[in-house]
Amino acid sequence: QVQLVESGGGVVQAGGSLSLTCTASERIIFSIKNMGWYRQAPGKQREMVATVTAGGTAKYLDSVKDRFTISGDIDKPSVTLQMNNLKPEDTAVYYCNILGYWKEYDYWGQGTQVTVSS
Repeated sequence: QVQLVESGGGVVQAGGSLSLTCTASERIIFSIKNMGWYRQAPGKQREMVATVTAGGTAKYLDSVKDRFTISGDIDKPSVTLQMNNLKPEDTAVYYCNILGYWKEYDYWGQGTQVTVSS
C-alpha cells in the first residue's frame, strides 16, 4: 500500500510563507490523474486548495489564487504547495492526495497542521 508522507507544516505569522511537500513511499505504476492539497479547518468540511494534473494543469481555490503555487513530479511522485502571504483563515490541517487516472486508487496523507497567527 502506497503511503503519502507530508512535511512542512508549522506556525507562521500572517504574511509569512510555508512550503508543504508530499512524497509517495514508492513509485506508482498506474497513471496519475491528479495530485493535490486539501484542507480542513475545525468545524468545517474538507475543501480543495489546489490540484495539478499529470499534464501540469493547475486549479486553485479562489481565496488562495495568486498566493499559493502547486507543483508536482509524476515520476517520484511528489507534490509541493508553496504558500505565500498566509492569512489566519488559512489555518487548517492540510492533506495531500494522489488520484489514479481511472480512480482505481485514491491515496491520502496523514495531514499536517498549518497555523497562521494574526
